[in-house]
Amino acid sequence: MVNSKRDGRTANRRSFRTDRRAIEGLPVRLVIALVVGVASLSVMMGMIGDIDGLAATELDARPQPEVTTPGDQSLAVTVFDPDGGAVADATVIVRSGSARIDGVATGKTNADGTARVDIDPELGPNQPDGTLTIEVKPPAEGDYVDERENTEVLVIAE
Repeated sequence: MVNSKRDGRTANRRSFRTDRRAIEGLPVRLVIALVVGVASLSVMMGMIGDIDGLAATELDARPQPEVTTPGDQSLAVTVFDPDGGAVADATVIVRSGSARIDGVATGKTNADGTARVDIDPELGPNQPDGTLTIEVKPPAEGDYVDERENTEVLVIAE
């Protein structure tokens, strides 16, 4: 009985080796399946991207002034969406970069999308300039994100 199973397997291998269509047809079928799968995935991703509930809106921040000097002062940071619309109730966070401030400075945007942030930037000895970084924490309501780098504030020595 063991020999008959072994003989059957050997016969199957021989018939597979001699059947050129099976060996050549297999890669073509895989290529067709791959092309159809990728095309279907592309269509589905396009449909998902068009659904407003799944799309996120990137926020950006524009500080005024963008260039400043060391010392106690106030920044006006406007937060807006890609269409230029103001975003209210976002939290603006200013942190030390190569210029230093004591801790972090925060502010909340008003209905015009502008937050006032009080800062006191300092430069190190023999440091002609430095930067402060700005982050935005989007409001809880809405589909906003802040993943890209925002404009930095340049601090230059007087």
